[in-house]
Amino acid sequence: MINGIITPMVTPLLSDNLSLDIKSTKKLIEHIISGGVHGLFILGTTGEATNLSYKTRIDLIIESCKIVNNRVPVFVGITDTSIEESVKLASVSKKAGATAVVAAPPYYYGLGQIELYKYYWSLADQVSLPLYLYNMPSHTKTNIDIETTLKLSEHPNIVGLKDSSANIVYFQKLVHLLKNKDFSLLVGPEEVTSQTVLMGGNGGVNGGSNMFPKLYVELYKATIAKDFKRIDELQYLVMEISTKIYSLGSFGSSYLKGMKGGLVALEIMNANIAPPFHSFEEKEMKVVRQNIENIKADLDKVLK
Repeated sequence: MINGIITPMVTPLLSDNLSLDIKSTKKLIEHIISGGVHGLFILGTTGEATNLSYKTRIDLIIESCKIVNNRVPVFVGITDTSIEESVKLASVSKKAGATAVVAAPPYYYGLGQIELYKYYWSLADQVSLPLYLYNMPSHTKTNIDIETTLKLSEHPNIVGLKDSSANIVYFQKLVHLLKNKDFSLLVGPEEVTSQTVLMGGNGGVNGGSNMFPKLYVELYKATIAKDFKRIDELQYLVMEISTKIYSLGSFGSSYLKGMKGGLVALEIMNANIAPPFHSFEEKEMKVVRQNIENIKADLDKVLK
């Protein structure tokens, strides 16, 4: 069980062959951990996992665990269309020293709920690390229904769920139905992290904590303390990031472009993105830099 803010880390890539940028990975991890986050999640949606080679995924697992050195829990995304490849990634993660693995449904064929249940039960049997379910219906075409989640929670190796559906009613029902179980419920969309923690959720897997980890940690602390004035101040900045960094342009990949562009503006890493996407052009980057500067200035005032 984990409570708090987990950073779904972006994957720093070299410009020549899009292999792992180890130097930037270290700089990014140190930046994130210094902000007080409660965990690190690599190879998720924000980490572009499905667009990376297996070599780069394995390099990231090994290097990240080495850099973190047990300072915070490390969660590794093992989502794949092949259960065999997922099990292999879980084995690498175990050997590297990761804490748990995370898997969204296989994302090519549409799955029925009984197929999904059998898939996850089999995966949980085959991996030696604790397994978190990952509900991401917008990307996988499959929702992990409430009844399926309840049945899967009976497996001793399935310990939680990250929900990125943005369906608050769905999340609230899970909180209610699983309140007496040792089962972690984490939310993806950072815009509703405070709301879902107040509802009984365990925390957020918030992309913005790549850029501003202290903001999300302070928001979590304020939520736990039910300091609503403080929540309001911090939530405003979360929404500024959502509207002024993630929503630039009309790309389906605007979130990733904005996130990596923001990290460039903060001088933490480069903006390289794995195909089929590409990073923002200078025109958009000019806007990103100005918006990051304004958000950073406002955050400095709030955190004083």
